[in-house]
Amino acid sequence: MTLEILAVGDLHLGRRPAGLPQAVVEQHDPARLGPAAAWQRLVDAAIRQPVDAVLFAGDVVEQEQDFFEAYGLLHTGVRRLVEAGIRVLGVSGNHDTAVLPRLARELPGFELLGADGSWQAARLCGRDGTEAIVHGWSFVEARRALSPLADHRFPPASCPQLGLLHCDRDQADSPYAPVSSGELERAGLDAWLLGHIHRPDPLDPGHPSGYLGSVTALRRTEIGPRGPWLYRLDGRGITELRQWPLAPLQWYELAVDLSGLNDAADGRTRLLEQVRALQARLQGEAWQPRLVGLQVRLTGRVDQGGTVRDRLADELRDSPLLPGPPDVFVNRLHLETLPEIDLSHLAREASPAGLLAAQLLALRAGPDDPEYRNLVAEAREALEAECRHKHWQDLAPVPLDDRAVADRLWQAGTAALDALLAQKAADA
Repeated sequence: MTLEILAVGDLHLGRRPAGLPQAVVEQHDPARLGPAAAWQRLVDAAIRQPVDAVLFAGDVVEQEQDFFEAYGLLHTGVRRLVEAGIRVLGVSGNHDTAVLPRLARELPGFELLGADGSWQAARLCGRDGTEAIVHGWSFVEARRALSPLADHRFPPASCPQLGLLHCDRDQADSPYAPVSSGELERAGLDAWLLGHIHRPDPLDPGHPSGYLGSVTALRRTEIGPRGPWLYRLDGRGITELRQWPLAPLQWYELAVDLSGLNDAADGRTRLLEQVRALQARLQGEAWQPRLVGLQVRLTGRVDQGGTVRDRLADELRDSPLLPGPPDVFVNRLHLETLPEIDLSHLAREASPAGLLAAQLLALRAGPDDPEYRNLVAEAREALEAECRHKHWQDLAPVPLDDRAVADRLWQAGTAALDALLAQKAADA
C-alpha cells in the first residue's frame, strides 16, 4: 500500500530562461525551454505515473503581471490532473503572495493551504487507502521577518505527516520567513518540502527534508538536473524518494583535461568527447532535456591552455550550438590550466621547491616506492587526528584509503609547488 506525491519547488510561471546566446535563441524558442514547458511536462508525467497528489512549495507564479499567462497554463494543467483523480495543493511564496490566492479562487481543484497566514492541514488519501497529512503555510505579504514555526505545535497523527513551506532556512535576518534547521527538526513531521532556494538539497529516503529546487533552470548558475520529486509513502513513512529531472533546459559544468596536449587544435577533440559522453548519458534518462547549456572548465597541466581557450572561443562564438540530441551549447570557457613542470629536473634543486618536487615524484611512483608509503602513512595519521576534532563530528566520515590520501597529498603538493614557483618568479 502506497501513496505517491509529486513535490514541486519553485516553478515561476511567467519567467523566461536567461543567458541564452542569440544564435541559440534563433533555433530554440525560449518559451519551449522555460517554466511553462516544464509545467506541461510535469502534468503529462504525473498523469502517466499516475501520482495521487501534486504539491507546490510556493512561487508558482513569478509576479502579479503574469496572472493571465499563469491562469491559462494552470487552468489547463490543474483540470487535467483533477480529471485524472490527482489532488493539487500548494502554498504561496514571496513572489506570488497576491496572485496565487486569486488564481486559486479561479481554478477549480486547486487547494491553497494557509491562505490567511496560519497553518492549515489537509488529509491525502491514495487510491489504495494509504493516508498522509500535509501541513501548509502561505505568505500573505511579500515579506515576513518572523518564523512561521514560532510557537506552533503540530498534533500527533496515526499516519505520516509532511510540511509544505516557502521559507529561508538558517538565515535569521532574512525577510522571507526565516526558519532554523532546529525548528524544522523539532516540529516532528516526517518530511519538510521546502521552496525558495533554487538549488535542490540532496534528498533521499533517509534525508527527505529540504529544498526541492527550481523545476527548470532559470539562470546559468542553476547547475545540474532540475525537476519535481516523487515521494512514495506507506502507512509508516517515506519508502522512496527520487527526482524527476524533466526540465527542458538544464545547465551542466564540464571539466576538460588538457594535460599532455601537443596541438591546440586537439582541444576541440577533447571537448567534443566530453560533450558526446554527456549527450549519451542524457539520452539514457527517462526525461531528455531539449537543450543543455555548458560551463566548461579547461583543466590540467599544459603550456597551451590560453591558446586552446582562445581558439575554442573563436570557433564557438558564431556557432555555439553542438547538435544532439539533446542540443548543447557552450556558454562559458573557464581557463584553469596550470603550466607544465619538469619534476625530475626540479627535484635536483637543493631548495624547498626541489624537496617538494621529489615528494611528488614519489607519489607518482605509487605504492612500490617506500617514500610513497611513508608520505601516505604520515598524512593519514594527521588527517585522522583532524577528523576526530569535535568540529567535524556531525559530518559523515570520509574514507581514508591509500589512494584517497595520495590524491589529497598530490592536490595539496602541486598547489604548494605552484605557489613556491610563483613566489620564486616574483622575486627574480
